[in-house]
This record gives sequence, structure tokens and C-alpha cells, in this order.
Amino acid sequence: MIIERSMNDDFLSNTYVVADEPGGHAVMIDAGGPVEPLLDFLRRGQFALTHVLLTHRHHDHVSQVDQVLDRYPGTPVLIHELERSSVPAATGSMSPGERIVTGALEIEPIHTPGHTAGMLSLLVNGTDVFTGDTLFKGSVGGVHAPGSTGFEDIKSSIMDKLLKLPPGTHIHPGHTDPTTVAAELEHNRFVRIWRGLDPEGNEPCTALGEPATLVLFGEDYDGGHKAWVRWPDGSDDIVPGSRVQRGGLLGRRGSSRHRGFPGDRRRGRTRVRGLR
Repeated sequence: MIIERSMNDDFLSNTYVVADEPGGHAVMIDAGGPVEPLLDFLRRGQFALTHVLLTHRHHDHVSQVDQVLDRYPGTPVLIHELERSSVPAATGSMSPGERIVTGALEIEPIHTPGHTAGMLSLLVNGTDVFTGDTLFKGSVGGVHAPGSTGFEDIKSSIMDKLLKLPPGTHIHPGHTDPTTVAAELEHNRFVRIWRGLDPEGNEPCTALGEPATLVLFGEDYDGGHKAWVRWPDGSDDIVPGSRVQRGGLLGRRGSSRHRGFPGDRRRGRTRVRGLR
């Protein structure tokens, strides 16, 4: 398998090309750009782009679909049916359990709601999973933005689906760096609490201007933080660290800039993993 990645300078969102072999079949996963290096990669490698597969509808994952279609007109653009109406370029839908086969690639959509209702993770050839904004290296997706479906959904998507995959499965998140199932089970601080390995915190705080309990103030993919908070009614939430006040100080270097919250900037880049 060949995997090429391009990362957006502003949003730190990833776009991927996955191909079966040199000169063979390829799919693009998300299209937040910059897509031009990937389009050049497809041209140089003489790959046949057969699908554009979108993990979810957010702007930082779909904004350059039209550029892809300008170069490859007529290419099917697929997304979960719940989100299809939000992406005008979408031509069809993907359903959990209905595998997509192109060349030697076999792609299984896995419904992983939480960050959005129609979030899909895409398992390719049983070895590599593209997790959109559900699971990141060392962090998890937020569930407070409009369209999210809540804490219990994202926890179940991660613990009952993604981290039930074999430990050696490669995880390719929707933002920044890759990881593995084994690494997230061992090192992701949210996951460690969910597994019962680490205790929950109980620090009083103010989150989004409301009183709450800070269960975890964890690192996020952009060098900032994400906060797991518990509201007075006992419900849980995952919010940007920049919106949490601890001991009279706002959490430093907040995350989730792609949902309109301030955070850090990091230079984008294009990476080739190569053959596997």
C-alpha cells in the first residue's frame, strides 16, 4: 500500500491519497488541501483516482473537493448519508459495512459518531484506519460544536470500535501525526482514564463560562489542550482548553481552531509514508 499525506498550514488538517501499487488504483481521503501536491503525485505515479472519500462534512476536510474534480471530472465523491446534503460536490453515500473495492484496496466504512453525526472512519485492507476527527495521536475529537452528537458517542466510537482493531493497526487522523492502536491504548490520556488505568480529576473550573469539574486537561494535536469537563447535571463534554478557566487563568494554547476557537499555528507539510 502507498500512502501520501498533505497537511493544511492553517487547519493542520490532513488529506490523503491511498494507492494499491505504482501505476495502480488510488482513492483520496478528505480534501481539505492543499490538494495540488497530491494531484501531482497522482499524475507522476500514473495512478487512476477512482474515489474521493470524505470522513465528514466540515470545511477543513472538504474545501478543495472542487479542485480535485477539476482535474478528475466525474470521480465519485462519497460521504455518510447524514452529511451528504452539506457537501454539494458529493455524488453518493457510504454506509457502514458496505465495503468499497478498487483495485487491490478494500475499504470498510466504520460509523464513528461524536464529533459529527455522520463521521466515518475508513479501514483500508484491515491494516490502516483513517479516523477523521474522532481519534488523534494523544487526543480525541471535540463534541461541543454544532452538529456533534456528544461525549458518549465519541467515547463509544473510540473504545468500542477503533481501539478494538488489532494493536498494530496504523491510525491516520484527520489532523497532524499518525499513530497506532497500541500507542493510543497505552499513551492517550483520555483512553487511559476510560480504560480505568488512570483516575479522573476533580478540579473545579469554569468551562464555556459555566461552572464545571475538570476531569482531564489533556494535550491536543496542535500543541494546545483539550478539556474533558463534567457539568453539574453529571453530563460530560469535551471542549477546547482555551475555553476553560482554572484557578483564575484561562487554559493556555487552546485547540480546535477549525471550529472557530483560537489556537496555535504550525507549518503544514506533505509526507510520503511509502510502500507497505
